[in-house]
Amino acid sequence: MNQNQTGFTASKKIGNAVKRNFAKRRLRALFSEVSDNLTEGTYVFVAKKEILDIEFTKLQNDLRHALKRVGALQNGQKISS
Repeated sequence: MNQNQTGFTASKKIGNAVKRNFAKRRLRALFSEVSDNLTEGTYVFVAKKEILDIEFTKLQNDLRHALKRVGALQNGQKISS
């Protein structure tokens, strides 16, 4: 198991506390799905207002694409759907 440091944040620009917590829960769920395939490091996730309206599968695909671009996957590993 990797020792990744993670941070999740959502500013008041997202909305009230309910919306901010919802956004952070979505980010945590996305990270937990891929955390075993990531290289060790520090990961910071910042919620944007659009996270409230986007379908979860779209968020998953966007995260996978971003991780591939930055080379955060162990040994060039692909993340399964």
